[in-house]
Amino acid sequence: MKTTWYTRWLDALSYKLLIPLALLLALAPFKPEPHLVETTGMLVRGELTEPIYIFDFMMHGAGLFILALKVGVDIRRRNAPADDASDPERTRS
Repeated sequence: MKTTWYTRWLDALSYKLLIPLALLLALAPFKPEPHLVETTGMLVRGELTEPIYIFDFMMHGAGLFILALKVGVDIRRRNAPADDASDPERTRS
């Protein structure tokens, strides 16, 4: 898999940091209802129209989005064929 700036950036983030951060952002404030749950309900009902609520939805979902990107890149990297120049099948073009 080709290394890009965002894969290097995601590699620099550890799961030990990213998972608690994503959960904290997604679930804050804990009472009475997390903002992400509230704004997702507004989105489903078609009521998410005010810019402050759109920003709130994006901010509280950013950690989960970055976590999903990291997991996706790691899965893609794990399933990608190795970049081995000594493989005769790959050099036979």
